[in-house]
Amino acid sequence: MEDSELIINSSKDDETPHIFKDTSTSALEDQLEEDQLRRKLKFFFMNPCEKFRARGRKPWKLGLQILKIAMVTIQLVLFGLSNQMVVIFKEENTVTFKHLFLKGYVDKIDDTYAVYTQADVYDHISFAIDRYLQLHNLSVGNHDYERKGSDMTAMTVCQQFYKKGSIYPGNDTFDIDPHIVTDCFDIEPWEPLHNGALSESKLNMNISFHRLLTVQLLFKLKAINLQTVRHHELPDCYEFSLSITFDNKAHSGKIKIYLENEAIIRECEEWHVSGSLQRNTHYMMIFDTFIILVCLSSLILCTRSVVNGIRLQYEFVHFFLHRYNKHVTWTDRTEFLNGWYIVIIITDILTIIGSVLKMEIQVKSFTSYDVCSILLGTSTMLVWVGVIRYLGFFQKYNLLILTLRAAFPNVIRFCCCAAMIYLGYCFCGWIVLGPYHVKFRSLNMVAECLFSLVNGDDMFETFAAMQEKSHLVWLFSRLYLYSFISLFIYMVLSLFIALITDTYDTIKHYQQDGFPETELHAFMSQCTDLPNSGRYRLEEDDQPVQMLCCCKQSDGLDDNLWT
Repeated sequence: MEDSELIINSSKDDETPHIFKDTSTSALEDQLEEDQLRRKLKFFFMNPCEKFRARGRKPWKLGLQILKIAMVTIQLVLFGLSNQMVVIFKEENTVTFKHLFLKGYVDKIDDTYAVYTQADVYDHISFAIDRYLQLHNLSVGNHDYERKGSDMTAMTVCQQFYKKGSIYPGNDTFDIDPHIVTDCFDIEPWEPLHNGALSESKLNMNISFHRLLTVQLLFKLKAINLQTVRHHELPDCYEFSLSITFDNKAHSGKIKIYLENEAIIRECEEWHVSGSLQRNTHYMMIFDTFIILVCLSSLILCTRSVVNGIRLQYEFVHFFLHRYNKHVTWTDRTEFLNGWYIVIIITDILTIIGSVLKMEIQVKSFTSYDVCSILLGTSTMLVWVGVIRYLGFFQKYNLLILTLRAAFPNVIRFCCCAAMIYLGYCFCGWIVLGPYHVKFRSLNMVAECLFSLVNGDDMFETFAAMQEKSHLVWLFSRLYLYSFISLFIYMVLSLFIALITDTYDTIKHYQQDGFPETELHAFMSQCTDLPNSGRYRLEEDDQPVQMLCCCKQSDGLDDNLWT
């Protein structure tokens, strides 16, 4: 019996070390997992310099961004100079056409250029048609008629008028059919035009002025922009769609005349340029290709970082849920999604697309300068905005960035409230002051005028330009303008500045006394390993002791493991 008791006691004594071994191993593994996650989180939120000291990882993304800033800026400047020549060529041709086809035209009289007699209407129409027929003998530029095959396209003359109308202002009577009728005929470039009034010519165009709405002369001309050759670029072929309109819609006795020119860049069908121009084009193509490769590399690296952040977020959320039975807040979740990487990704996509279009423009297989300029301009703007991310690594610069980020939600909410008041003033000013003030004629002009007043621009001119035809409206305009300026300059803008100033003071106070810790940062702060401690290089080591973080174990945990 004694032997049996000894055996039983012996077996009980053997179980105690076994249970202690399983418990201590499980607790150690959980602690190792927690320490490893802390170290991963801390490494993820390090800046490029700290990551280099921690694991020797070279800051490829930083180097690519610096290189990209220089290259994209140079690319934009070169494209801007080319685009400037396009804009100048279009504007100068528009001025040329006005002097060619509008009788007695003088620069900067577009708003007042009009005719007031029937004879002047016929005379101006005849003048424009005659100038069109004698284009080759008049123009000093390389303008020509549009051709379809071997035939030249004709000028189309159209007049719009009410279908039926009898108007007797002396008796205050009228009979009108508001349906609009359009009557058109063509004039071929080789047809001669006789001298004299247009109604007496072979065109036999009779105008019923009391029913007339508009007379339009529509035609197309072509030209080649040769000035690009001097800048080592291939010339562009242009198609100008011209419209000369005699506007009588108001029936006020004043027929306004204006010329509109829509320029379209076409691909030249046959061209040959001798010399080194072709070689320079190849150099630009190589430069643009290199930019695409740099942006593609940056896009891949930043996309990988975003994906790694999302994976780490899921790992942290899963760990918190199973270890502490707590859900991670959205504020902590958004910490893993780096907004600067999103900006860089958008920038790279815009730059790649813009560079491809620029290469197409250089070989003249694509001619939309506007689309390309929007893409390249936006991408360059975002590239320079992205520099703020790296300035944020310095504490003094980081104060501005933190203030902007913290104030942004409150600023948006404040602007939404202020916009309601602003829109109310816009609609009121448009409907009341529009007939009496040139700056309030359209809703868009009202918005621009009020925005200028908020910034203190053209205040006296806005007051002085108000017509005094209606004394009641004049008094209302004073009340309207004084109330708007007082409300927005002295109250809205002051509150707006106070909102940002308050955020700035809060952030500055946090930098001195410490920022309030979220659960994510409190969890990471328990790991005190420095970047150059070497601990971050041992992630793949299997020895448990090397996986331990430098954070101190609590005394209670030590007692549970070893007592």
